[in-house]
Amino acid sequence: MSSFNDFNNPQVKGLPKHLRQFIVEQHYKHYTPVDHAVWRYVMRQNYSYLKDIAYYPYIPGLEAAGLTIEKIPDLQEMNNALEKIGWGAVTVDGFIPPSAFMEYQSYRVLVIAADIRQLHHIEYTPAPDIIHESAGHAPIIADKDYHEYLSYFGSIGAKAMFSSKDFELYEAIRELSILKEMHDADPAVLRKAEKRVDFCQKNLGDPSEMALLSRLHWWTVEYGLIGTLEEPKIYGAGLLSSIGESASCMSPSVTKNWYTLEAINYPFDITKTQPQLFVTPDFQNLITVLEQFADTMAFRRGGSESILKAIECKNICTAVYSSGLQVSGVFTDVGMASNDDLQFIKTSGPSALSYGEKQLDGHSKLYHVDGFSSPVGRLKDFILPLEQASNDELVTLGIIPKQTATLDFTSGITVTGKVKSIEKRDGKVLLISFTDCTVTNDRKEILFDPSWGTYDMAVGEKIVSVFCGAADKDSFEETAPVSKTTTYHPEYNAEIKEYHELFRKVRDIRENHSAYDQLLNVWEKIQNDYREDWLCSMEILEIMEHEELYSDTSRDIRIYLEMKASNEPALTKLIHDGFYLIKNPVNQLTN
Repeated sequence: MSSFNDFNNPQVKGLPKHLRQFIVEQHYKHYTPVDHAVWRYVMRQNYSYLKDIAYYPYIPGLEAAGLTIEKIPDLQEMNNALEKIGWGAVTVDGFIPPSAFMEYQSYRVLVIAADIRQLHHIEYTPAPDIIHESAGHAPIIADKDYHEYLSYFGSIGAKAMFSSKDFELYEAIRELSILKEMHDADPAVLRKAEKRVDFCQKNLGDPSEMALLSRLHWWTVEYGLIGTLEEPKIYGAGLLSSIGESASCMSPSVTKNWYTLEAINYPFDITKTQPQLFVTPDFQNLITVLEQFADTMAFRRGGSESILKAIECKNICTAVYSSGLQVSGVFTDVGMASNDDLQFIKTSGPSALSYGEKQLDGHSKLYHVDGFSSPVGRLKDFILPLEQASNDELVTLGIIPKQTATLDFTSGITVTGKVKSIEKRDGKVLLISFTDCTVTNDRKEILFDPSWGTYDMAVGEKIVSVFCGAADKDSFEETAPVSKTTTYHPEYNAEIKEYHELFRKVRDIRENHSAYDQLLNVWEKIQNDYREDWLCSMEILEIMEHEELYSDTSRDIRIYLEMKASNEPALTKLIHDGFYLIKNPVNQLTN
């Protein structure tokens, strides 16, 4: 498997440093013959069923994404195919934080979990896996309207405010999904994890912007339907990759609602089947609903309400002045004038100043190491916002380098000091730096003392936007919260490895169309040592019946599987579906 630096896909190459921390090697050789058999079974079942109910033609979608029914996809092959439609893909370790996931989408990069579900979870796994991410998301990515929505959603989501409680819930869900994928998870530990998720969900308080956006993402990208309420088609990746729920979701018992902004009022549980789904008449409606929600978000509304959201977030956020100056840091205070106008904003700890998402020289978090504070608003005796002042108007206001100036704001803030420098960009005043400076409010309280050093005053009539994260993330060296839990990777003993070898032999026989007599040896081994098997037996039966070989043995295998289907309810549908595919074969799709 190629490393990140070996990828030629321009979308992947263009990822910023703070997103690269989540990328892991695919380790393609680590996939076992059983893993490939699980992929093949799920993909054949998906195509058999989804060709009639999936919105986008499934086989052309797979081809466009560089996928095949026969084997787990190699990430490099996917990137070569996705590049043709302006997308890329990377592999990650299970769930990543929602904010990072959204930002990958904005860069038109699919995030694909490197792991694959275990055989005992072949129908559905609550943990992200390569079947869900590649076979679910990738086939529909070739639809232009859909991938435009996906990318746009990512750009909106990357700016959403999240809370510390959101991260606690993410951690709880990640831990539970890992435990549920384990074959031998301790029941007590599993119950504790389930209780933790339940507690986090019930104690979120008012959901953050990210929590609400995650609901819109779930009911569209993951579990979306398109068309009419009576005969919808599937486009959501969670449904496209689940051979169980893709069928059950069409049942009348699953309520179908039109997709509107009301969907934000429906939380979801990733470990359970969904009691209701939402149907959009077309993909343009998805963008319409997203726009309606975006209009309520802090990055579009700005003002004191948005600064308060940033304070509540307790993470690095960015406030944008109407001049275009961007202040990034952890916001801890906001001042309000007697008329409720925004008076000043304040960050604590390392902060940075930027313009156009690029950090200003000399204003990194190493310089503003203890925080940043500045007034917001207009001057009393100047008809224009200060950021619009021309050079002549600055002189008239007494804002002249090396001279003392006094600025009285309508909010009651007064700034007096010697002008050190004036920073302008695109004709607007961004920043005025003072030495020997005193800043007071309308209550004559000291906000800045001359002994504290240089005072850098941000310029702007209003705060027009507030969003989560730093403006220049790479310069700020922002690191998104990374989970301490790792996904489950089973260790195989000699007996299990021998079982894997049986699958490899069957695959080689099927692909090479030779050595059919070895099937008899494999079947004998299953009968003697692996009586719990059903999938390898199904693959042997498939070859024998298609090639019209060993009729007596094939009859014995069918009887064996029929008895399993009868005696083990968990396998009933899987085995019957396997019989159906043998009778109604799916043509191989190869690159």
